[in-house]
Amino acid sequence: MKKLLIITAILTTTLFGAKPVEIDERFKDSSKCKTCHMHIVKEWEQSWHSKSHYENNEYFNATTDYVSKKTRKSLSGVQVQCAMCHNPRISVTSTDIEHEILAVMGFDKDSEVEKALQSDAISEGINCVVCHNIGAIHSDKDETVRGINRIEWTKSGVMVGPYDDANSPYHKVEHRDYMDTDPNKLCFVCHANDRSVSDFVFVDMQKEYANSDKLCVDCHMGSKKQGVAATLRIDNGKTRAREVRGHTFPGAHTDSMWEGALDLKVEQKKKEVYVSIINPNPHNIPSGFGSREIIAEFVFKNGYEVLETKSISLTTHYKDKRGKATIPHLAVSSSENLSVPANGKRVLKAPTQMGADRVEVTLYFRLVNDEIHSLLDLSQPIWSQKFFITSKSISLR
Repeated sequence: MKKLLIITAILTTTLFGAKPVEIDERFKDSSKCKTCHMHIVKEWEQSWHSKSHYENNEYFNATTDYVSKKTRKSLSGVQVQCAMCHNPRISVTSTDIEHEILAVMGFDKDSEVEKALQSDAISEGINCVVCHNIGAIHSDKDETVRGINRIEWTKSGVMVGPYDDANSPYHKVEHRDYMDTDPNKLCFVCHANDRSVSDFVFVDMQKEYANSDKLCVDCHMGSKKQGVAATLRIDNGKTRAREVRGHTFPGAHTDSMWEGALDLKVEQKKKEVYVSIINPNPHNIPSGFGSREIIAEFVFKNGYEVLETKSISLTTHYKDKRGKATIPHLAVSSSENLSVPANGKRVLKAPTQMGADRVEVTLYFRLVNDEIHSLLDLSQPIWSQKFFITSKSISLR
């Protein structure tokens, strides 16, 4: 009985500070939105936002497992912490030492933490009721405060969007500027400064954007096109014409985003080949996540014969407290940042090959470098795939 009382006390304190978020059954998952927004939901289903739950993303799953093992923190505790951005509708927003004790003892299986992690309300990751249910964004908060801790939800049944004249018979609609004139504010709720467990910032996309007036959505949702946001016939029996953007959210995992994303200038100076990689984008490349990689491949030829192939990797490697290779989320330091700066360039050079009369330089992108691929033991082909960016060749003297 005494042991039972202790466990009960621990369970009670474990959930202190949890912030349940009520979601009306009508809006809990995207299937309810399809009635009026079928085309948008179908686009979203192709996006990686729909795969942000740890069970739907191999990299995320492997990362949480790796962090749990290396830090000796419970897997559920790590998952809750990551859910602040990956699954922000989670009903338990923090865990503490008492939860860790329960997890070690094996008494957490039916806990509120486990119930929250297995809830259908978060199984779709970043779905409609995440972005379109945010009532306020607190950009004045410290930059370390991100995800769910940076926002306030609207009341259940209130959806926000980019139109100030929107209405629906199924839910209330309110306009927000971060759905229209200031969408970067919404993106940077999560896509800002990524920090390790030691508070080491391994990517800070928001700072990369500091000198740009471009919008994230211009590339990652596409330009506005004439269409409809909802299929309801509310304009004299017709659907209301709108300017809309796509909801597939193409990004680093999308082939078409990479073709032509960088420019190349190749020239020979004496016995060396100089390559200028020019980045016209408003953020560094690679960026958005640690350990992404640009590969510059030099192929020296004599006629059709390949004499030599050389590769230069632009990536970042991370070290833990013991100086050993690790993933970004456990890093305390990193190698030099070799990314191509926003609206800038990076110059590479390689010695020419004797007998070569031509060199072809090709740029590729990979979502993770070999080191991270090995540490996380990733198996899906996309993590080793080389995305073609651009290529250029010149004659050698």
